[in-house]
Amino acid sequence: MILSFLGLLVAGVPVAFSLGLAGAVGIVTGLSPTMLATLGTNTYNSIAKYPLIAIPLFILTGLIFERAGVAARLVHFAQALIGPRHGGLGLVAVLVCMIMGGMSGSGPADAAAVAMVMLPSMTKAGYPKPFSATLIAASASTAILIPPSVALILYSIVVPGVDLRALFAAGLFPGILAGLALLVPAFWLSRLHRWEAPETTERPPLGESFKQALPALFAPVLILGGLRSGLFTPTEAAVAAVAYGVVVGIFITRELGLRDLWKLFGEAAVISGVVMLIIALAGIFAWAGTMLGTFRELAEWIIGLSDNGTLLLVLIMLAVLAAGMLLDAISIYLIMMPILIPVMQHFGWNPVWFGILLAMNIAIGQFTPPVAVNLMVTTEVARIRLEQTIGWALVFVVAMAAALALVAIFPDIALWLPGVLGYNV
Repeated sequence: MILSFLGLLVAGVPVAFSLGLAGAVGIVTGLSPTMLATLGTNTYNSIAKYPLIAIPLFILTGLIFERAGVAARLVHFAQALIGPRHGGLGLVAVLVCMIMGGMSGSGPADAAAVAMVMLPSMTKAGYPKPFSATLIAASASTAILIPPSVALILYSIVVPGVDLRALFAAGLFPGILAGLALLVPAFWLSRLHRWEAPETTERPPLGESFKQALPALFAPVLILGGLRSGLFTPTEAAVAAVAYGVVVGIFITRELGLRDLWKLFGEAAVISGVVMLIIALAGIFAWAGTMLGTFRELAEWIIGLSDNGTLLLVLIMLAVLAAGMLLDAISIYLIMMPILIPVMQHFGWNPVWFGILLAMNIAIGQFTPPVAVNLMVTTEVARIRLEQTIGWALVFVVAMAAALALVAIFPDIALWLPGVLGYNV
């Protein structure tokens, strides 16, 4: 089953169909061809889960805020805060990506919105396009950590007993830490190469830019505040976010019309359809692997490699990083978690903390070639080749890996906030 999955991937078959076909191969060879009758039930059961409703809604939220002109207003506000300096626009790009991540929950959507606004300004200020594209792609990867995160929603469904609110709270400080880790090389490189002369940059008025950015800044407050107060569940928070985005786009920024909204519904449906197809067909793979005992055998093999939990954690992180270079976050969670859950339970790792470590690792993979989804978006906007970004990508990989190491060594960076808020960790 696993060999057929890898073979299909190498042959260029899309991940969703590779998972479904490999699961069918496992059923035919290890169980009985008559068990193929379960394919329909397994695909349905995989997506017939109430929390999954939040995924298409948060995808729609990101698209609405992107088209509503929110990114441009956030950029002006960040420029007013940071002011003219060497590396100022680089700092602005990181900051805006982190705020946008608190609305969309999707790295590629975040990267597209910020790149469209920031790349022309950064190029005009003297930043090389490969550097700018890589910085924005790396910064947008924090969307997988800063709530609401589509990947963390899926993790809460795959891992039994994990509170999604605790995951959202746990991702906040590691997400901020990852952003700060990217700021250090961005600022240092900008000063070293004297990019963006301060005298050539104008500082927007702080008061006016803050007033214009206020509706965007309130979106994460609405989502997280509503969750904390118990006003709504994570799924209901997604509905509230969509409604708020529509109000902002149509009545406040007035950059969104009813015709635009109809197109956004279509785009969100297409993106959500791809995500749900992966989840549905992965259900076949997961069911076959469980019935065959494949996941149990692999978990026992991993546990048998060493009694040292720290060493195994490092090996798992390296394996997830390698997977993140080739696959998206949703596929990684669906493929690897059935194997990693027994390992996590054997060594007594906190599932919330472990989920955040996986998310940070997958975030690194989102801007690490050869298959870097965020970089694909930003290089397309910048009209450059992906190979031109490899050197810069390595710099930011090291920076974010340092943040990952800190969260691994000091679990309270992730677990302190959900504990204070009273969530089950």
